[in-house]
Amino acid sequence: MDLPTPSPSPSPSDSPPPVNWDSLDALVLDFVRSDRLIAPSASPSPPSSPSSSTTTATSSSSPSTSTSSSYCSRILIRLARRALEAGDVDAALALLRAQAPAALLDHRLLFHLHKQRFVELVRSGTEADREAALDCLRTALAPCALDAYPEAYEEFKHILLVLIYDKDDQSSPVTNEWSIKRRFELAGLLSSILRAQLRAYDPILSMTLRYLISIHKVFCSRQGISSPISDLTERLLFEDRDLPAVPQECSVEAPPFDEVDVQALAHAVELTRQGAVDSLKFAKGDLYQAFQNELCRMKLDLSHLDKLVHEYCVYRGIVEGCSHALPGTSDLKCSQNTDVSSINKQRANSETHLECEMADNQDGGCSTSDITYHDSWSKRIRKDRSSTSGQGRRKRWRGRSDDLNYACETPANADHEILSPSFDMDEDVLIQKQDLVADSVFSDTRDMQDQKYEVILEMRDLTRKGMASEVVDEINDIDPGFFTQNPVLLFQLKQVEFLKLVAGGDHVAALKVASSHLGPIAASNQALLKPLKETLVTLIQPSENVLTKAVSLPVLASSLQLAISRRLGIEEPQLMKIIRTTLHTHTEWFKLQMCKDHFDHFLKIDSLKEIDPSVSHSMSKAPTDECGNGSSQITTCSSGKVPDEGSSPQVLSEVACDESAIIKVMEFLALPRADAIQLLMQYSGDAETVIQQIFS
Repeated sequence: MDLPTPSPSPSPSDSPPPVNWDSLDALVLDFVRSDRLIAPSASPSPPSSPSSSTTTATSSSSPSTSTSSSYCSRILIRLARRALEAGDVDAALALLRAQAPAALLDHRLLFHLHKQRFVELVRSGTEADREAALDCLRTALAPCALDAYPEAYEEFKHILLVLIYDKDDQSSPVTNEWSIKRRFELAGLLSSILRAQLRAYDPILSMTLRYLISIHKVFCSRQGISSPISDLTERLLFEDRDLPAVPQECSVEAPPFDEVDVQALAHAVELTRQGAVDSLKFAKGDLYQAFQNELCRMKLDLSHLDKLVHEYCVYRGIVEGCSHALPGTSDLKCSQNTDVSSINKQRANSETHLECEMADNQDGGCSTSDITYHDSWSKRIRKDRSSTSGQGRRKRWRGRSDDLNYACETPANADHEILSPSFDMDEDVLIQKQDLVADSVFSDTRDMQDQKYEVILEMRDLTRKGMASEVVDEINDIDPGFFTQNPVLLFQLKQVEFLKLVAGGDHVAALKVASSHLGPIAASNQALLKPLKETLVTLIQPSENVLTKAVSLPVLASSLQLAISRRLGIEEPQLMKIIRTTLHTHTEWFKLQMCKDHFDHFLKIDSLKEIDPSVSHSMSKAPTDECGNGSSQITTCSSGKVPDEGSSPQVLSEVACDESAIIKVMEFLALPRADAIQLLMQYSGDAETVIQQIFS
């Protein structure tokens, strides 16, 4: 009997839904605080920890908070991993003895470490190291082999062959033991064990990205479509994983785990059923701890993630621009040129360069006619140079530093950022010194990009406050042609102005706005007639809260930010593209699965999708920042039997499949949920019949 075939490839006609960028801001802020990527503020506020809201799991399964001890533990794991990958087992053992001695109580792990140390000592080839290798055999490896695990003594006898077979002999029986790959496997195993023992889980953002990208890849593979962000995801998330930690007890009996938990874990992180059982066993039945253990086994390119986060932080105004980054961050996207002669040359041409750059991005060239509106933007940017109010409210990017000595010296009650010794000075003094350098040397060059962001962020912040008329007037003053190319944004801003007047009881002025602006714009765009009518209805409604109920200002502010950014030649951050696309495929994937994601609340995915309901009826349906240039569009062609995400199969008359039947087919046939449901639908929801047909 043939298994069900995947659904047809999705149609690209529908655009992805909006994303709650404020929720992503909170996750990003937690990430940069947790990994100390920003300099400390004078009056630090408690980090926005994703673990603040509880899940259905026990308290032990809550996401890890941004504590100093967790940060220190993550650095310890990274340093121990690097030592093992370099073949320096002694350094790894020294780290463990000093910082995590409890890990060495695991005799299985200790045996692997001593075995690798023995190989590395023989590999070095000196007489002294060979003597040290023999001493390691007698005093460490042999005693440990007696009680590590049942197969350990046989492995101990096998490893002795390393003494007589050369490492370059590809036909020897110990080729695998000689392989450099063993270093990386052991490093991954050690990381998995330490992470679970120390509860040193990565910040929620990095775990969420792992999860969303892995689902995105599975979805694209199953649907037979190419990923529009494959160039980004392949650089960020590697294919290989760390080895899993295994429970020390050797029970052959399967523990009585709930099959729903087993299947949820297996399909969430692509494990076999036995792999999911082993993972739950290691986590003592805690589903959410097992889920974190498995997610953190997926390898991320941390340096690349830092660059994506930094780009996003600058774009969203979370951190100051590139000219305000602390020392040691010049390897990021906004590189700094410190050559004085080059700076002097750039200073002379900086204004003309800005005008030409903006003209190139908009029209493809820099001509006299092109400079007219670019000149107005550039004048505004020059005017803003004397103002630092926006920059003063933002964090300063520090960059990553894996220095265990200073990381672990943080006071127990310090939950916030600390500076490495190279930054160990009063922050105000450091900022003053840096600003002096910037004002005297760099202000006419690298600050230019920062000032673009200042203009954009000012317009965004005014929009979020509901100051629509001020935004329209300001943009018209500096770029009269902007709203000619973005009429929907003008309609939405005037819609806010109208509603604000209605809320204040000034109906006459509101009608004047509607007749002068909303009506003419809607007349040239039929899609705006419906939101125009809904806006006018507010005239007869109670005035209180009419603005907050009818309009999502954060969504409008994000749309305006994107439009102005493109006008100034600033591309959307790559992290936004990744989140938008993977959130959409996450939704489509669980439509195929016909169930709700067990882990969407745990990873804050539900909050990323949570948009003000007013977006769907009061704001225009016309394209905004969610479906403009650079956005990725993937949808699936669903039949009438596919419920929305989160719907239960039992409540749908078309899908008469009992949840226990679905789980049973998934368990016995090792099938994905969607395939199990399709088979059950073919046989009237009878799991026994399905299993009999498969094995007949």
